[in-house]
Amino acid sequence: MLVHGSWADAHFWDGVAAELRSRGHVVYTPEYAGHGKDPNKKVTHAMITKSVVDFITKWNLRNFVLVGHSFGGTVIQKVAEQVPDRIKRLVFWDAFVLKDGESVADEFPPQMRQGFEQLRASSTDDTIMLPFPLFRDSFVNTATFEEAKWMYEGVTPEPAKPFFEKLDLKAFYSLSTPKSYVYFYQDNALPQGEGYGWHPNMSRRLGQFRLI
Repeated sequence: MLVHGSWADAHFWDGVAAELRSRGHVVYTPEYAGHGKDPNKKVTHAMITKSVVDFITKWNLRNFVLVGHSFGGTVIQKVAEQVPDRIKRLVFWDAFVLKDGESVADEFPPQMRQGFEQLRASSTDDTIMLPFPLFRDSFVNTATFEEAKWMYEGVTPEPAKPFFEKLDLKAFYSLSTPKSYVYFYQDNALPQGEGYGWHPNMSRRLGQFRLI
């Protein structure tokens, strides 16, 4: 099961899912609240989590690998708390691993957080829309300009509230579920170094884990 991140929807996984299916895997790519065709942007982190948990229980899925990308890392942290007996392994792909009581915004460097707060304040519906220069330089930095423009056409405003919600993760940190961290070192969406970034800043919070 593949859980997408911010400024994306389930189609983010189309290429990856096709490759995995060609290798014989059964792949699920659930959509969550406030994304895709859902017009309601006034969602909470709990509503997003519920979308994924409901998908799992509706299809009665068990013994599966749950993958979260970027913001999706926070989603699989909370999903794992609710259905731990169904999950074979958690995989964080350049994903947020929040500490108990922390929000996604707490993991942004000050300048980055200030920029997102300004974008949020300038919206009329409490969302954050990425300006193309920021998207191109920080989110698709290894793409060609043409690829970046094509991808940007599918970007929609991201609900802002879940970024700033403090999450209770005590139950997550009591789980014994096997964990992996997949680190794409050229991913520049979150600045690396000085106490920020994906690995080792986020990954080491998992305790024992496999690093790829």
